[in-house]
Amino acid sequence: MTRLRTSALRWPRTGGGALALLYVAIALTPLALATGRPVAPLEPWERFGAGLGLAPLTAMAMQFVTSGRFRSVSGGLGIDKIMAFHKIAAWWVLGALLLHPFAYVLPTVLDDPDLGRRRLVAYLTLPQYRTGVVALVALALLVAGSRLRESLPLRYEAWRAFHVALAVTAAGAGLHHALTAGRFSALGPVEGWWWGVSGALVAVMGTLYGWRWIRLHLRPWRLHAVTKLADRTWELDIRPAPGGRDLRYEAGQFLWMTEGARRFPLFDHPFSIADSPMRPGLRLIVKEAGDFTDRIGALPPGAPIGVDGPHGEFSLENHAGDSVLLVAGGAGLGPIMGLLRDLAARKDPRPVRLAYAVAHPLDFACLEEIEAAMTVLSLRVLPVCETEVEGYAGAVGRLDRPLLDRLLEGLEPRDAVAMICGPGPMVVAVSDALHEIGLPMERIVYERFDYASGAASRQDRRRLRRFLLVGAGLAAGVALFAALPH
Repeated sequence: MTRLRTSALRWPRTGGGALALLYVAIALTPLALATGRPVAPLEPWERFGAGLGLAPLTAMAMQFVTSGRFRSVSGGLGIDKIMAFHKIAAWWVLGALLLHPFAYVLPTVLDDPDLGRRRLVAYLTLPQYRTGVVALVALALLVAGSRLRESLPLRYEAWRAFHVALAVTAAGAGLHHALTAGRFSALGPVEGWWWGVSGALVAVMGTLYGWRWIRLHLRPWRLHAVTKLADRTWELDIRPAPGGRDLRYEAGQFLWMTEGARRFPLFDHPFSIADSPMRPGLRLIVKEAGDFTDRIGALPPGAPIGVDGPHGEFSLENHAGDSVLLVAGGAGLGPIMGLLRDLAARKDPRPVRLAYAVAHPLDFACLEEIEAAMTVLSLRVLPVCETEVEGYAGAVGRLDRPLLDRLLEGLEPRDAVAMICGPGPMVVAVSDALHEIGLPMERIVYERFDYASGAASRQDRRRLRRFLLVGAGLAAGVALFAALPH
């Protein structure tokens, strides 16, 4: 087996601003191609309706790339940012495409409401427009299903299968509608654009569910051991199969894992790497949370494992600081232990502070290893438990600003970098508290393992405003297309 190298191959990082401009440029490309095309005279509202089909359909196709599975996109932003954008973009794509037929009939409605109603019914029922309706229904179900995922009675794998099927249906039916019913898409450059988009989607799906499936079998791993760390918390030690090679990654990154005969991308699950790249193999810390994770502890040693990664930018290589604050909440311990193990393996000289919050003392894991890290690091540790239990001597309650102030005592906040992972509400509260203490927003880095709470930090709100600017750019492009003389 090849020896592990100590750092990952650096994937080229593209800044968020550049990616936003590229996104808007690609989405507006069909409008530029349609400008000046000889079509029957259209009212401005009808041209606006056409624009609401051309740009959002392209944006819908780009949803396949902004899903967090391509390192060329997510490698520069991180999974938290890219997934937040993916979700909000889905809503403006759905809203624009729902308005698409209504904008076409609006001039008729203003002149003759009854005729406008009959024209709208025709758009929604005539066979030549049927694939457009199928695309809208599939997209609406897709977005609603994503919004309600936590409350749906579906296993994660079943939900993902429906999500993929609806996404392919929406995109395929939408592209068919554009090619067969689009006024600007008959021959010429716009038709060529849609065929190019169709080919790109085939390539994306082939990469995600074809090539990656092959790689899962060409580069097999094996489960070496499963160790119970705490209540419902397990550590998996996985290693390359004979003839395989180690993964090149940065501490804090994550991977998609499958096991046994289910080594197909549709059945994979994301887990942070709780290890240092200076050590051969990989360790993952997994907390039982339903579905696949509930049977982690029963996996037999020697079980075949599929690994797709590394992904993400939750690493100290990407975020510099004179001192390091690590914050773990519950199941968010995995990447934090990866960072701590790597700092210890490298004997990093910087001051390191670790806050570790759980619901019950039985949930604490790796405490002995954390204590041992104090012998090689300038490390101070703050365990926090929500439940007061006899015999527990640490802090009780939630990880709030007074506790963080105490932990950071003696450090200059503006020069520190904070790496946070845990449930959404904790991440939001800690992020905002650290910003109040004096950490710059760009030095507060976090990943959430759940988004169900809907809570938003100051950083989330700033990010949302930037995302809305991207949506506003698309709306301005559509409005400009509608205003151009035909």
